[in-house]
Amino acid sequence: MSKNIKTKNKVKGNLGENIVNRYLEKYGYQVLARNFKCNFGEIDIIFKDRNEIVFCEIKTRMNVKYGFPAESVTYFKRKHIYNSSKYFLYKNNLSDEFIRFDVIEVYLGNKKPIINHIKSVFW
Repeated sequence: MSKNIKTKNKVKGNLGENIVNRYLEKYGYQVLARNFKCNFGEIDIIFKDRNEIVFCEIKTRMNVKYGFPAESVTYFKRKHIYNSSKYFLYKNNLSDEFIRFDVIEVYLGNKKPIINHIKSVFW
């Protein structure tokens, strides 16, 4: 993959994350962290939904030419998110909290971005 394509993908990913951040705030979710990194991996966004802490993977696409964005969250990616979430809970002394794992798809192909929030997509 060329450097130019990687740069475009990073820009597109950052745009998607910013769109999702505004979406979450608009609907009253409390954002706890963005781009949480540790030795196990990275979690795009962590937020609170009532009594649950939500660990969320954001996938941004222009279209579904190569499949739906959520389909690209592989077993290994889920494993990294799960292990990173355990570390986040430990680090923030939140081990007694209810948790869930979501994927939010962002489609940029139209004039206005389309958001598809898939709750409890894996455990």
